[in-house]
Amino acid sequence: MSIRKEAQGGVSGTKFIAEENGEVIGRAFLYILKNDLHKEPFGLMEDVFVEEAHRSRGTGGELVKAVIAEAKAQGCYKLVATSRHENPKAHAFYQRFGFKDQGKEFRMNF
Repeated sequence: MSIRKEAQGGVSGTKFIAEENGEVIGRAFLYILKNDLHKEPFGLMEDVFVEEAHRSRGTGGELVKAVIAEAKAQGCYKLVATSRHENPKAHAFYQRFGFKDQGKEFRMNF
């Protein structure tokens, strides 16, 4: 058996930035990925963050809604969001937008 690498070039990313009075108060990233299993791409939402002083004001929700709208506009068949097990507030937050707990994320840090 041999393993061969083949460049795909099927990844693009967008950073969503929340600002207030010229100050960056939050961000979220959307990566659009493609593979051979589906003709449509899928989205990966990463690093949703709001500065602590600006939390609980709807900023995170607006960022997530913007990411969802863009993933739909890009024709994604799904949008994936990840969260650590020890962050139940984030889990409840994502579920309010219709995300479902579909399993585990496995990760290897380098």
